[in-house]
Amino acid sequence: MAERIIVQNTDPQLLAQATAQHMYAQDKATQGLGMTMVDIQPGHARMQMTVRSDMLNGHGMCHGGFIFTLADSSFAFACNSYNVPTVAAGCSIEFLAPAFEGEVLTASATEQSKSGKTGIYDVVVTNADGKKIALMRGKSHQLKGEVIPTQSA
Repeated sequence: MAERIIVQNTDPQLLAQATAQHMYAQDKATQGLGMTMVDIQPGHARMQMTVRSDMLNGHGMCHGGFIFTLADSSFAFACNSYNVPTVAAGCSIEFLAPAFEGEVLTASATEQSKSGKTGIYDVVVTNADGKKIALMRGKSHQLKGEVIPTQSA
């Protein structure tokens, strides 16, 4: 069981960082694929993943499911950055270019709209040269509660 984190300060940036730290510790899929958090801010997350040989499809390219998973993880961290449990209500992805073994992919998720319990996030997946590999749009839905307990100072 993970260590329980209680945030004493509800500064949006500190809350986003603490929420991401807690979520990452619980996220075995993200960890197992070697994804790392590069940046987290309220409504935004940037993650990286190196394409491994076990991620290649029959054409020697990164399987689209792994690219989608990187985009989805970045989306998840961005929409949970407000410390409200949030899940995907739907996603669509467009694959623009192949990625190959050894390439470092970066997924940048950015909030486009947040109203009530729903949000829209765009995710751009690029390689180290900045070439766009995929574009994903995700729709989020907030649940009740908090990702981590907060306590006002």
